[in-house]
Amino acid sequence: MRRFFSTSLQGKLSVMMLISTVIPLFFLGAFSYTTSARVNEEKTKQTGIDSLRRIQATLQFIAQDVEGMSIFLTGDKDVQQYMSGFDFDSPERSRILAMTSNLIQSKEYISNITIYSKNKTMPLHTQSIYFSNLSKVIEDWDLSGKRWTSLYENQTIHGSEHVFSFLRAVKSGENYDQLGFISISLNEAVLSRYLGSPNFGVGQGDIMLLNRQDAVISGNKKEWLSQQWESLFPDSLLSGMTQPDGFFNYGQGHEKKTVLYNRIPDLDWTLIGLVPYELYSKENQFIWLLTGTSVTLAAVLTSGLILFVVRHVTKPLKVLRRHLVRFDPNEPMPLYQFESPDEVGQLVGSYNKLGEHIKRLKEQLIMLETRKKEADIRALQAQINPHFLYNTLSSIHWIALMSKEQRIADMVGALSDFLRFSLNKGKDYCTVEQEINHVKNYALIQSIRYPERFDIQFHIDPKVAAVPMLKLLLQPLVENAMIHGLKKSKRGGTIYISTVQEPRGMRFMVHDDGVGMAEEKLSKLSVELLQPLSGSTADQSGSYGLRNVNERLLLHYGRSSQLQLESQESQGTRVSFIIPIKEHEDEDYDRG
Repeated sequence: MRRFFSTSLQGKLSVMMLISTVIPLFFLGAFSYTTSARVNEEKTKQTGIDSLRRIQATLQFIAQDVEGMSIFLTGDKDVQQYMSGFDFDSPERSRILAMTSNLIQSKEYISNITIYSKNKTMPLHTQSIYFSNLSKVIEDWDLSGKRWTSLYENQTIHGSEHVFSFLRAVKSGENYDQLGFISISLNEAVLSRYLGSPNFGVGQGDIMLLNRQDAVISGNKKEWLSQQWESLFPDSLLSGMTQPDGFFNYGQGHEKKTVLYNRIPDLDWTLIGLVPYELYSKENQFIWLLTGTSVTLAAVLTSGLILFVVRHVTKPLKVLRRHLVRFDPNEPMPLYQFESPDEVGQLVGSYNKLGEHIKRLKEQLIMLETRKKEADIRALQAQINPHFLYNTLSSIHWIALMSKEQRIADMVGALSDFLRFSLNKGKDYCTVEQEINHVKNYALIQSIRYPERFDIQFHIDPKVAAVPMLKLLLQPLVENAMIHGLKKSKRGGTIYISTVQEPRGMRFMVHDDGVGMAEEKLSKLSVELLQPLSGSTADQSGSYGLRNVNERLLLHYGRSSQLQLESQESQGTRVSFIIPIKEHEDEDYDRG
């Protein structure tokens, strides 16, 4: 296995693609053969069921024809008169024979019509019957109603015939006394031709007709006649089948066969079709030959195509590999002239652009570092005056205290602390508590300048008070809220400042209830925040403070920490951002 993975890409791709294509192809062939064989078997079964249904329609027609004929005969006045009298040679006899002969003349499946009268010792047959075994299949000669008999044998002028009969009782039309019954016999030999030569899609099979006692009364195998189904096929599932038609398998090995059945309603007869399983294999041999040939041919063609494609694809990759191995980081990357619209051509095009892209990335990195330092310097320059102002303001603070000018002293003291924090000995980071105190000093100065114009409230999570953060982030946001949110409002308002710890870091929020912004202005301001600051501040709009804070956040903490603006006109504005928690001031969170 290790030796295989150490071979060339062309060899590995060829082997893996051949394995992943040819093997599934053979599995697909096996699956196709199995599916086709199963479909062929199901199709044969369905074809057999359809054949049985057609035969069922023929048998129902014959049975209805026979039953209709019996109804006609029982109501005929000559038959009524003949069966009521005692004279065997009565005048009605010849008319009845002529009528019944005409009835069966065009119906070859009817062997004979016999009238059995209680008043006469000899039955009246349409054709001469020398001997009949009807007495063996009928026990009660005092018949009432109607019924079909089992198979029995008659000796006629044409020889021995296997027949089964439809019996219908005849009652007097005057007093409803039992006169006897009429027997209409069906010739089994003729009826078996109506069952047809069974062909269930894959070859010949066997067919039989069972009566309600499951005895064979017709079929293509004469040795099965009059035998019970259970004696021919013991332990079969036929008796448990409740559906009008269907199939099941019977037997094992070479004796296995499919049993198709169709129950004929009203008659309680059952049509049976038997399909030997060996007949399926003959049809499946052709499917196997066709599938095997197709799979083999497809495997050969696929293998050749795979080898050609792999060689064509890996050739430019080999050249590209040689260029990359010989590549000197201090020198321009060598170009590889290869034009193709596919992925390999795009890869080569990307390789040719790689050197130029690396150069651009280096220039962008230098530019970002420069912008980062410039932004920090501009932040300090925007917040502080020359250093000597600190000492001067400190002196003014003491003079004001000595003169008992408390407001002047507070204002100058706050301004002095404000400048001291801005200088911060050149450090870029402070604690959250120091940042909040810086905002408080700024708010104190503004409250003296604009008395009773605004109120400021703080909600600071004590857990983050000592956490380091980039300084001078909140004061520009508070200043923006005062100038653009509350100063323009005639009623004044309140600024809410909150700091909470979240799973992503520390969330800072500055919220005012001032004039707010329309949706169009808010969208415009959100776009301006993404534009870099230029070197000159002369043309900067009122969004300069927000843009400065946003750019410093992007430079130091990344895109996930940029400002989020929310505002509604006459409802106020909310500005928030999230920064990661630094455990140490010297921890580097700057992101170019």
